[in-house]
Amino acid sequence: MKNAIIIASLGLASVLSFGVSAAEQISAEQAQSLQSMGTVSVSQVGSSPMDMNSALSAKAEKEGASGYRIIEARSGNTWHATAELYK
Repeated sequence: MKNAIIIASLGLASVLSFGVSAAEQISAEQAQSLQSMGTVSVSQVGSSPMDMNSALSAKAEKEGASGYRIIEARSGNTWHATAELYK
């Protein structure tokens, strides 16, 4: 039982710490006051929209962006999304 609580606590802590440091998805209105840094794309097989947002956020953060705006998204058997990065 203690192991399950520890694992759950670690999982929650990692999600919370990721959310704090990750780049945020922003709206078109918010993007107007920010400087564009280029674009990133992600593609995955059998993933959810939440997985795509996580992947875009991770790529945006890796590039040094504070925010990203999804400019293209397709779904089906595979997902593909492109986002513009902003600082």
